[in-house]
Amino acid sequence: MPTIDRSKTLFIGVDVHKETHTAVGLSPFGEKIFEMTIGNERDDFRSLMFRSHTEAKRQKLVPHFGLEDVKSYGERLASFLLEEKEPVVAIAPILVDRERKRTAHPEKSDSLDARGVALVMIQKIDTLPAHTVSEEEQKAKQIRELSVDREWLVKEQTRLKNLLHTLLHRVHNNEYQKTFKDPFGKRAIEHWMRSFPKTCDPILKSRTTRALKRLRDLREDLSVIKDEIEQLLEANDQTLTTATGCGPIIAAQIIGEIGDISKFKSPGALAKYAGCAPRQHSSGKTTRWRKTRSGNRRLNRAFHQMALVQISRHGSDRAKEYFIKKISEGKSKSQALVCLRRQIVNIVWNMMKHKTEYRTEATV
Repeated sequence: MPTIDRSKTLFIGVDVHKETHTAVGLSPFGEKIFEMTIGNERDDFRSLMFRSHTEAKRQKLVPHFGLEDVKSYGERLASFLLEEKEPVVAIAPILVDRERKRTAHPEKSDSLDARGVALVMIQKIDTLPAHTVSEEEQKAKQIRELSVDREWLVKEQTRLKNLLHTLLHRVHNNEYQKTFKDPFGKRAIEHWMRSFPKTCDPILKSRTTRALKRLRDLREDLSVIKDEIEQLLEANDQTLTTATGCGPIIAAQIIGEIGDISKFKSPGALAKYAGCAPRQHSSGKTTRWRKTRSGNRRLNRAFHQMALVQISRHGSDRAKEYFIKKISEGKSKSQALVCLRRQIVNIVWNMMKHKTEYRTEATV
């Protein structure tokens, strides 16, 4: 986003929801200029734009919009504003939440959230990523939706396995753990569905059968989603899967959260967004750098998983050398891993920016 003159900008923060959006316009000094709640139709968007430009003209300001978009509820509004050539930035919910917690009496409402979005814009407008609906962004959104679906199914699979541990123990006692190496493998599931003692309680049998069928279906759904992710990655000419420690699942997480890589002008900007850039914490003659817990945590986790694989037994020799080098410099293993993760961000940025494949010699 190009540098703008804050003193001449009307900051319009929008808190989006499924059916309504609340907008609050603030002056460069944080004074509320207007507030309105609109629906999620194009006529409603036109009324917001008309009100924004009317108030901006009255104050001799230029309107800029910011959306705290959750679950893509603001996608239609963002598309409309971009069609009308209005400047729009994306606001991470964590920034609004942080702004709320700074108040003396933290409260939450649509109006306060919209005001929080506008306040974040006033403070960080030059560093916020532009909201885009480019073809690259749309492809990334499809990948992200599949990735999120997969995460929900994996969580449900874990809950089902925990339930089945209890149910199978009641049916077969400890024998269910000895019959198969993996008691929830494909062959094992088919076996348990056929092998109920004659004295088994009918309700217990029914519960166990339903759980086993659901687990079998979940396995099939997960396999289908993985195939769809791989097809999308291949169709979009994505090369991240050529990197050590980055299979299709981690690649989908990274691409889905980043979207259009052109939003990030440098690897440093991407590192900040992902929470992989150390934060300075110095005082006097003492200079310290600390790990930050801000940023996109889902993206941060994907980079962390890549770093762990790179220093594993079957990982990258260059990454292991870099990791050991940082430890020899006096850093803890955790700190060394943070440094490695930061280097991986550089590589991912370049691979996505230039559509290049992974080169082993460029690991760090």
